[in-house]
Amino acid sequence: MKTFKLISLQIVEDDSLVDINLVDGLIINQENDQNTWMLEAYVDKTYNDYFQKLSKLGEDIIVQVVITKKENSPAAFQTKIATIKHVTDHISILFEGKLKKTNYDYAEIVLKKLIDQGLSGDTLLKEFKTILRGKPQITAAKGN
Repeated sequence: MKTFKLISLQIVEDDSLVDINLVDGLIINQENDQNTWMLEAYVDKTYNDYFQKLSKLGEDIIVQVVITKKENSPAAFQTKIATIKHVTDHISILFEGKLKKTNYDYAEIVLKKLIDQGLSGDTLLKEFKTILRGKPQITAAKGN
């Protein structure tokens, strides 16, 4: 197994990303035959209702994370919530899942967002390059 620091966490909802403000987090590559990863997000308890709702749906949750350093490219995981534990004023959410192809998903989300903002031509290209070089600059409304 290999353990890494979780730097940022976003939940993919339709064509947008919900930023989750992490207090702390880690991610573990279990290095098993199923290619399973475990992600633990330690967040403020104000996120409890949001994550309880996601957990009750029982559906796969696509998360986008940055691992180890904020300059790293985001990685996407197809996950399910394994547990939600309450710890004083915080909650710990444990996700279990598999790594998805990453940079394509991120680039597509960025491009769609910029097109939806009405950008085109050289302006679109310039803004697209700026965002991709400054990963992970794309944000969505906080969903807590």
